[in-house]
Amino acid sequence: MATGGRGAVVAMAAGSTLSSASVTLFLLLVLPRVSQAQTFFFPFRQPETCGHNQYFDISALSCVACGSNQRQDARGTSCVCLPGFQMISNNGGPDITCKKCPEHMKGVTEDGWNCISCPGGLTAEGKCHCPTGHILVERNVNGTLLSQATCELCDESENSFTVANALGNRCVRCEPAFINTSKSCACSEPNILTGGLCLSSTGNFPLRMISTARYGELGISFTSEWFAKYLQSSAAACWVYGNLTSCQALGNMCVMNMNCYDSSTFDACGLFQFIFENTAALGTVHSVSFWRQNLPWLFYGDQLGLAPQILSTTPLPTNFSFKGENQQSTKLKFIAASYDVRGNFLKWQTLEGGILQLCPDTETRLNAAYSFGTTYQQSCEIPVPKILTDFPTPTFYDVYLEYTDENQHQYIWAVPVLNLNLQHKKMFVNKDSSSGKWLLTRRIFLVDTLSGRENDLGSQPRLIRVATQISLSIHLVPNTKNGNIYPPLITVAYRDIDIKDPSSQSVKVSFSVTYEMDQGEAHVQTDIALGVLGGLAVLSSLLKTAGWKRRIGSPMIDLQTVAKFLVYYAGDLANVFFIITVGTGLYWLIVFKAQKSVSVLLPVPAQEKRFVTYVGCGFALKALQFLHKLISQITIDIFFIDWERPKGKVLKAVEGEGGVRSATVPVSIWRTYFVANEWNEIQTVRKINPLFQVLTVLFLLEVVGFKNLALMDSSSSLSRSPPSYIAPYSRILRYAVSSALWLVIGLIQIVFFAVFYERFIEDKIRQFVDLCCMSNISVFLLSHRCFGYYIHGRSVHGHADTNMEEMNMNLKREAENLCSQRGLVPNTDGQTFQIAISSQMRQHYDRIHETLTRKNGPARLLSSSGSTFEQSVKAYHTMNKFLGSFIDHVHKEMDYFIKDKLLLERILGMEFMEPMEKSIFYNDEGYSFSSVLYYGNEATLLIYDLMFFCVVDLACQNFILAAFLTYLQQEIFRFIRDAVGQKNLASKTLVDQRFLI
Repeated sequence: MATGGRGAVVAMAAGSTLSSASVTLFLLLVLPRVSQAQTFFFPFRQPETCGHNQYFDISALSCVACGSNQRQDARGTSCVCLPGFQMISNNGGPDITCKKCPEHMKGVTEDGWNCISCPGGLTAEGKCHCPTGHILVERNVNGTLLSQATCELCDESENSFTVANALGNRCVRCEPAFINTSKSCACSEPNILTGGLCLSSTGNFPLRMISTARYGELGISFTSEWFAKYLQSSAAACWVYGNLTSCQALGNMCVMNMNCYDSSTFDACGLFQFIFENTAALGTVHSVSFWRQNLPWLFYGDQLGLAPQILSTTPLPTNFSFKGENQQSTKLKFIAASYDVRGNFLKWQTLEGGILQLCPDTETRLNAAYSFGTTYQQSCEIPVPKILTDFPTPTFYDVYLEYTDENQHQYIWAVPVLNLNLQHKKMFVNKDSSSGKWLLTRRIFLVDTLSGRENDLGSQPRLIRVATQISLSIHLVPNTKNGNIYPPLITVAYRDIDIKDPSSQSVKVSFSVTYEMDQGEAHVQTDIALGVLGGLAVLSSLLKTAGWKRRIGSPMIDLQTVAKFLVYYAGDLANVFFIITVGTGLYWLIVFKAQKSVSVLLPVPAQEKRFVTYVGCGFALKALQFLHKLISQITIDIFFIDWERPKGKVLKAVEGEGGVRSATVPVSIWRTYFVANEWNEIQTVRKINPLFQVLTVLFLLEVVGFKNLALMDSSSSLSRSPPSYIAPYSRILRYAVSSALWLVIGLIQIVFFAVFYERFIEDKIRQFVDLCCMSNISVFLLSHRCFGYYIHGRSVHGHADTNMEEMNMNLKREAENLCSQRGLVPNTDGQTFQIAISSQMRQHYDRIHETLTRKNGPARLLSSSGSTFEQSVKAYHTMNKFLGSFIDHVHKEMDYFIKDKLLLERILGMEFMEPMEKSIFYNDEGYSFSSVLYYGNEATLLIYDLMFFCVVDLACQNFILAAFLTYLQQEIFRFIRDAVGQKNLASKTLVDQRFLI
């Protein structure tokens, strides 16, 4: 059937025509079918579970028996002949054939293909055995097999100096250390054999060495197997022979001990320092006094004050920029000379690709660390088993910065290292805040799993050491205009990990690149601005306090005056902090992002603390100012003067007398209720839409991408591609971007509101004034004891409580100028005034007002037999009559006059003339009575909302949360303002609160 199937396929390929049914039948017959009883599981076996006469079949994944006279090989995946058997054939793997050797030739050659007679005994594998110092010879020089193998003794005499190699099949020359020390291939006493080297017991080289690995973080020290095997030999080879590899290996062991040096002990660093101090005659490398010939460069010296000189004395002779086609000026090209743990030089390699970054990531994101001006942060958590697998031995790096001079010659600059784990005289000097005490080093590694092995280099380490924090710091030269920098500094912190349960242990590691510059000059300029503006704030607060004292009619300076001054000063100082912080933020945003040749760098998080403090103080003070204004607005005195007069009389039944009598027609209260309700509605009217403000700013930040301008990189783009690295945010730039957008959107709304909306759609403030006039209601409002506002709403038609026909006729007459103007002064349109009332007027007002607010008033004003409500109604009519007569100049002892404010009075916001005998009405065309409403305090509200938004964002780094909380607090305070304002309005005007919607 298989043959027929193949023929059918050939026929089809040749072009034969078969029906689809035939093809289907063919496939059903030819293709194998799966039996319903067939299974797809089998026993699981591992190579080590196979028996000695079995091998692990790598195809069938099971144990298979070897052939006759065979056994399992060392790997377990093939078979070999038993001792005493030679191979006849070998086709690879387990396919071999074995034959027993004859009795007179029981040995098997090393390659296993032949039998041979041995001069001595046999090994366990059935091979010939030779004594120590001898080599086994099985063939002639031309490859002919000998009938009997021989054991040849290597010539150790002075003529040859040879010994058997490790395999025992060749004589090789002895190590030079043996020959030079003992003039033989043996290291006999008093010479010392260590690490495969024969050392003389004479000389000044220290022999009492300490093979100790120190783990200062855990306070543990123990003998390292690696140090015990190779420390003494590496140090001796470096000292005696100047062996370059041994010197590098010794330096690596010093670095594994965290460069800790103690002159009283000869550990790895002590031996290195001994060799360094005693090889001065060899000279230096590249004229670097810290770099001795044959030795690696590990230290910069231990003199106090040396670190600041190295880090901030000599700038690099090259320039860097943010933008440009030349990548050499926009990229930091770090390269490293890498060495293995035995001191062998591996290669030069660039740090790009994540050489020093333990956290895995894409190559684009890893290489972003070396883009000049990009603050870089990377962190992750790595399981200990992965560390043990990926880093069986440490690799060491000497880092350099490659640059090109003006003549296009390439140079490298050594990058110093600040090892935070370094101990000098048992002190962690590199953790000191003073750089003068630092001891800089050169060589670093990422992971050391080798020195922590105690007894066996093949065993699991007792302790491992991991570079958990690596930070690269770039310092800009002060007053540079071309992007000059000082030598970069690598700061590394190692963590010692006690290996107990590797499968459950992990390590948090991080890598960062920061850019810094001296902020001293910026701080001085900020302090100067704060001092100057703070002084102006004091003067402004004094003027406001003086104006307030005049408005309350009190010449005495008391505790209340001091408190009021402090409140005013808090508001003005909040504006000072706001101006300084916004100005500072915009300066950093514009200058940093727009520069090509680098002259400034952003403040690092530690340098932002002063700025954040200023923002916090500004917000706290602005919140105090906002609460003060809110309390002031809800505690004003207000009264609606109804000018409407009764129209005739009506007959009215008299209770208890059974008769009727004539009475005046009552004036409707609905006009007063309506005006009061409109006043209540405009209390929280603003020049901006708060919801639109919050949503627009959030849209621009999150959707359009303006938040990307706050990233600590040199890019000014509003978008970032997903594969690219996203730098951390700068708090200063976040504040600058969000405040700029908030102010721009707010100002656009205010301009739109003033220029378009109020002119062509709706002006609620002017409409309220018109409503008062149409309702024949005036508003008498006192924001201070002797100062307030007056809205003249007296109808020019005499009546407002009329029918529709008469109302329309009155409006038509007014439109055609057939009646007098609305102003308080005849033939004028001035309806709004600032008023400064005399003390006598205020005292009379208070006497009536006490009764109006349901308190015990003077007996002459109230009926002792009436209810409280009736007394309040009488007080209301008394107040209405009193204020109406006051406006009509009835009370000569409490008269007033009208005048314009001086320009300086308007600028300073105070009145120079005191209302001694007469009150003063100041013409007010600017509707300044809105200062007791949200409408007239838009600047304060806008800045308060802005600072609230920014403070929340600085605290949580989340624009969405900041927007939500900002809108939430706006609504909460608006609700409080409306609720408390309604209650105050109802209590001051006798308007039922149920009518204030």
